[in-house]
Amino acid sequence: MLTFIIASHLTSAIMVPDEGVSDYMIGVFKPARKVALTFLALAATAFLSACETGGVGGGGPMINPSKPVPVALLVPRGSAQSGDAVLAQSLENAARLAIADLGNVQIDLRVYDTAGDPATAAAKASEAVKDGARIILGPVYAEAANAVGLAVRGRGINVLSFSNNASIAGGNVFVLGPTFDNTANRLVHYAASQGKRTILVVNSNDVAGQLGHEAIKRATGATPASVVGNVPYERSQKGVIATVQPIRDQVKSNGADTLFLTSTTAGALPLLSQLLPESGVDPKVTQFIGLTRWDIPAQTLALPGVQGGWFALPDPVVSAQFQARYQTAYGGAPHPIGGLAYDGIAAIGALVGAGKADALTGAALTQSAGFQGVGGIFRLLPNGTNERGLAVATVQDRQVVVISPAPKSFAGAGS
Repeated sequence: MLTFIIASHLTSAIMVPDEGVSDYMIGVFKPARKVALTFLALAATAFLSACETGGVGGGGPMINPSKPVPVALLVPRGSAQSGDAVLAQSLENAARLAIADLGNVQIDLRVYDTAGDPATAAAKASEAVKDGARIILGPVYAEAANAVGLAVRGRGINVLSFSNNASIAGGNVFVLGPTFDNTANRLVHYAASQGKRTILVVNSNDVAGQLGHEAIKRATGATPASVVGNVPYERSQKGVIATVQPIRDQVKSNGADTLFLTSTTAGALPLLSQLLPESGVDPKVTQFIGLTRWDIPAQTLALPGVQGGWFALPDPVVSAQFQARYQTAYGGAPHPIGGLAYDGIAAIGALVGAGKADALTGAALTQSAGFQGVGGIFRLLPNGTNERGLAVATVQDRQVVVISPAPKSFAGAGS
C-alpha cells in the first residue's frame, strides 16, 4: 500500500514510519497586515528571475497569465481519520496566506474535499479539471495522490501533492513533502566534510526504516563516506533493547566513526540514545546522526544521549517567520505539514508572475533556481521528487545550535 510518511507532531521536515497523518481555523486578512506578508512571495519571484521557464509544450497546460489562474486544492476534509479536518483547514489557510502574498498575481483557488479516499480524490480531481483547474495542489496521502495523477494525466494537468512518498513521484505527479533522500544527502555530505567517513546505519525493520537505510546508502555515493554496516531492529521495546549489543559490536568491529539512526523521537530514539552510551558507544567518539528531527517535542533535547548529535531541519529563521505570520493571521499554529500548501502556491505564483503561457508545464515547474518556501529554498526535480535546502544542527546544553546554515540558493547547496 502506498502511504504518506509523516510525523504526528513534528514539522514539515520530519518523516516517520506511520501510515497516517496526525493531527489541525479560517481567518480573514486585515489590510494592514498584507504588506508584512509579502516577504515569501517577493523572495520566490526573486528566485524565478534568475532562471528561465521551460519551453511551450513541456508537459502541462497553457495558461493566460494576465487572468486569474484556476488552482484546485484537494484536502482530506470529511475523512474519518482523527486530525484530518484540522489538517485540511490548515492547508487551506496556508494556501490563502500565500495567495495574499502574491501581489498582482491572481490565483482562483477552488477547494475540494477528498475525505482522504483515493477514489473520491480521483473523482474530485476530474471534477476540478472540468471546472477549469490548470494545476492541482494536493492531496495528502500517497495512494490518493497516485490516483489523482492517473485521473488527470490524459488532460495534461500536473499534480503537486503533499506526500513525501517518492514511489508515486514521476510523470505528472510531484511530491512536495520532504524526502528521506534529501535529508540523507544533506547529512552525509556534511558528515563527510567533517571527516566522518565510516557509517553504521541503525534502522527499524519496517518499510520506512528500510527506505531510510537505502537513502543513506545512496547518499554516500558521491562522497568519501561509506556504509560499513547495518543493524535493523524490530519496532518494539524488546526489539530495541535486543539490538543494543549488536550495535556496540559492529561499531567496534567495523571501526564506525558515525552512527546514523533512522528512528524518531516518537519511536526508538529516546531508548537508543539512553542505552547506547550506557553500553559503551560513546557519542563523543562515535558521531550520532538522526534522519529525523531531534528537537520536537522539545523534551527530547533534555535526553543525555542526543547531546552532540546532528540532525537536519528547515531554515529556522524562515520557518519562524512563517509560523509568526500564520499565528497572526489565524490565531494559532499551522499543522506540521500545512506549510506545504503555501509552498505550492508560492511556486505557482512565482511562475505565473513571470507572464509566460507555459508557466505550469513540467519544464517550468522544474526550473533549476527553485523557489522560496516556508522552510527555505526548494525545487521540484524532473523525477517528481524535490530538493530542499536544509540546515544541520546539533544539541548543546539542551539547546538547538545550527552548525551548518541552510543554503540560500542551489549553487553549491548542501555542501
